[in-house]
Amino acid sequence: MSTDKKAQAAAASADTGSGTRAPGTASAAKVAYTRRFPRFNIDMRLQVKMFQAGEFRTCWGRSTEMGQDGIGATLTGSLEPGEIVTLEIPLPLAPYPIKVRAIVRYRQGLRYGFEFLTLNDSQRDTIQRVCQYLATKV
Repeated sequence: MSTDKKAQAAAASADTGSGTRAPGTASAAKVAYTRRFPRFNIDMRLQVKMFQAGEFRTCWGRSTEMGQDGIGATLTGSLEPGEIVTLEIPLPLAPYPIKVRAIVRYRQGLRYGFEFLTLNDSQRDTIQRVCQYLATKV
């Protein structure tokens, strides 16, 4: 193995946290995750519709935070990461609730994180305006 390939292998080992890491490098658990868009606190009731066990189901929840690309919520139902759902969100500044497809990105107990999948231009503009509004309330 050439010296360059050995160095690349050592760097890969340090990056993945596979047990051996170079002195002074951070473990994978300590690396900070940066979001594409900031999140803002928002508390409102929302509805989640999903297809489970061969039937359409609905559950309710409360939002906790929102950004231009997703929303966090505490739900009464049970979802798994990777599941696709429809969210119905009554946003401030919007005349009626927006309906958007989203994917479950994480689950921690009853708390879920959703990433918006399909936003039309109107929905994207509404969410941007709401985020700008929420940014002034901090």
